[in-house]
This record gives sequence, C-alpha cells and structure tokens, in this order.
Amino acid sequence: MTIGTTAVWGRVEQQDFRSRVRGALLGAALGDALGAAVTPLTLEEIREAHGVGGVADFVPVDGRRGGVTAVTQLTLFTVDGLIRAQVRRDTGAWHPPTDVYRAHLRWAATQRDWGPDERREGDGWLAREEWLYARRAPARSCLHGFGDTTMGTLERPRNPDARDSAALTRSAPFGLLAGWEPQLVCQLAVECAAQSHGHATAQLAAGAFAVVVHGLARRDTLDGSVQRALALLAERPGHEPVTEAVRRALGAVRQGIPGPALIESLGADDSAEEVLAVGLYCALVGEDVRHGLRLAVNHGGPSSPTAAVCGALLGALHGETALPPSWLAEIEGRATLLELADDFAMEMTQGPALHNATAAAPGWIARYPRA
Repeated sequence: MTIGTTAVWGRVEQQDFRSRVRGALLGAALGDALGAAVTPLTLEEIREAHGVGGVADFVPVDGRRGGVTAVTQLTLFTVDGLIRAQVRRDTGAWHPPTDVYRAHLRWAATQRDWGPDERREGDGWLAREEWLYARRAPARSCLHGFGDTTMGTLERPRNPDARDSAALTRSAPFGLLAGWEPQLVCQLAVECAAQSHGHATAQLAAGAFAVVVHGLARRDTLDGSVQRALALLAERPGHEPVTEAVRRALGAVRQGIPGPALIESLGADDSAEEVLAVGLYCALVGEDVRHGLRLAVNHGGPSSPTAAVCGALLGALHGETALPPSWLAEIEGRATLLELADDFAMEMTQGPALHNATAAAPGWIARYPRA
C-alpha cells in the first residue's frame, strides 16, 4: 500500500476495516464521556463522590449523561479534514496538513458562533451539526492554534511550549489511514500537531499514537503496533521523553494488579507523553473495553484524555462490537460519529467509485466540498 492510493479491498476486509474505524471513534468518545465529569478531580475526590470503586458508569455532564468534550469534537473534525483531503486531491491540490487545518478552523468557528445557521455553503455537513456548537472545555492551545488562518508548521509551530495532550487526543484518525505506510502516518500526525503544539514531545506523542492505531487498523497486535511506533520514534530527534513514557507503560504491565497507584506512577498530569502512557497501559491490561476504560478514568490524572486514548486503542483493536452497548446507547452524538466513521471507511476503501478528476457523485461533493 502506498500514500494516496486506494488498496484493493475485499468485502470482508471492508467490513472489518469499517468496524475498526467505528470502534476507534466510538471508543475514544466513550472514554472521553466517561472521564469528562472527573477529569479535574483527585482520586480521593473521585472516591468521595462515587464510592471506593470510583466511576463505573456515565456521570451527568452539562445536564446529560454521556456528554463528550472538545476531545471528541476535534477528533471528528480531524476525520472530516482527512476525507476532504482525499476528495480535493482530484483538483491537484494535495496537501493533507492544510485540509486538516481548515477542518480545525471549522471546529474553532463552532466555539465562537451561535450555531450552524452561520456556516458557509462550502463548510460541509459536519459543521452544520448543532450539538457540536456546545463549548466543552477546549484547550487554550487549540483555541489559539486555530484562532486565525496562519497555519503552524514544524518550522514555525504555534504555541512553541505547548506540551499538553490536546494534539495527541485528536490524532487517532491519522492511524486509520490504513493504506498509508506507518512512517507517513507518523509524519502527518506530527505536522498536524504542530498546528497547535510547538513542543516536540507533544508532536511525537501524537505521531506515536497514530502509528499504534495504524497497526491495529491493519490487524496487527497491540504489542506489535507499539513496537513499530517505538522503532519509528527512535529515528526522530527529541524522541526520548515519549519513548521513555511508552517503555514505562510496557514495563508496568508486569508490575502486578492494575490500580490507581500504578497508573499515577506513569503520569498524573496532562502532558502528552504521560497521557499516552496511561492510555496505552490501560489498553494493555484491560480485561475488556469496560474494564480498560474504568482503569483509565479512576486516577488522579486527566481522566478524559487518558480514557479517550485507551478507548481509541481498544476500539481499533477489537472493533465496534466489543464496545459496551449500554454506553453506546447514551453517548452524545452517536449518529454523527457513526455517519462520519462510515463515510471515512467508504472514502478509504471505495473512493474512486465516488469521485475522480473528471466526475464525482453530487451527494458526496455536497458533503465534502472540494473548495
């Protein structure tokens, strides 16, 4: 498989890939929602509010159960940008970082505008989803990075010192580019992270996360996917903090029964490498998706980002049918998540049947305009 081409997909392969895409996006959203109410709390405060076992189910946020944060919002717009990049390639304009940036500018508009009635015709269908206009604790780094039309690059990144997890948590969709080679997936994730996060650690954590998801989307094991990410990290300057964090997560798997103390030893703040380490560890030791996400939430660190990382990994690994149905029934925006996941899977597996340089399905171009 090579960059920008559509591989030959059999029917079973298409169904498996769609399940993994759905699993990654829905799993990340479940983790985000499960941790949303307790992200600012210490472990003691979580236990005081929810019992010794901590959070076991959705806790109402913003007046509803299953409510998501800006983590999920930004992830959706990342997917939208990747689809638009594929569609725009027909015009000869092939620069995915720019299309992802434009998608994130559309997200930033949802954080300023009153609602979808203010959208332009060329914004596509996702920007018209009213529920996305709720402001859900967006990271300052993202609001600033996507606050104007000056795109950050690796040479001139936005927010040079930003090391938080907001670029990491929106990067799972890059890994779903199953037809790309892993080093190119890593590069794209790193370049897009620089649009809001200038610190190399934040950028490389996003790249490593994308590579792990990429391996899972291509039906590799979780351990095998992590090893590939470590190998690619080793080639990049400044990789040491991320590499060390990932290796600590791998080492912790052999250190006894999973629990909050062990999790907090991997990271207790919102730095990208520590969120990656915690999310990865919980995915490695989780007995199933529900157990892994509960581990990823019940600790003194940033619960929503760590659980979103864990959920994306477990969803990509096992597919959508492994996700808890009772949680899926309540997750905010489920219809939008499913619709976008299916559109992404269809674009990646059947893109040439939807559009080319001389013709295109009108409905598809209305959904993902080339402009």
